[in-house]
Amino acid sequence: MAHVTREQLDRLLEQTLLADDHEDLARRLEALVEAYVTGDVSRSAILLLAAEEWRQAGQPAHALDCFQRAVDDGGEVSVDPRAGIADTLFELEQADEAREVIEAIRADGGVTPATALTVAETLVAYGDLREAHRWATEGAHEAAEGGSEHIALLRTRYRIRVDLGLPEDELDALLDASH
Repeated sequence: MAHVTREQLDRLLEQTLLADDHEDLARRLEALVEAYVTGDVSRSAILLLAAEEWRQAGQPAHALDCFQRAVDDGGEVSVDPRAGIADTLFELEQADEAREVIEAIRADGGVTPATALTVAETLVAYGDLREAHRWATEGAHEAAEGGSEHIALLRTRYRIRVDLGLPEDELDALLDASH
């Protein structure tokens, strides 16, 4: 039984990242989840970290499992775990399934700016600029103006607009004003 603190998690991440062994870190994070009782960090947030490490280790099936476990757990996270599921499905060349997951996120509503940014970046990476623009725009409208997520969304949105050949607009002006 374990009480997980942010400091413990940071130490574990530092130690393992120095060793550059993503699979070992993923396994250690999953072990932490199994022993988890309470903590400063939710079980879901730890599962998201494990999923990303599995992806880095080249094991997308393990990543999908961790992302799904995070969804099922329902704990507090900054990014909807389904965004990671969609990104991993795209990586596995299951684009139709990935788009279904993204549509489910939108349909459920209450999308956080961090989730909107993650989905927008995924869609850019897989060539769907119009849908990425939609996500970045919606996220920018929801984010606290001037905050780091707001600026990141504005930057991502601006790059997409340039790639699409769109003229600057009022949201682009906010990016200029933030510099």
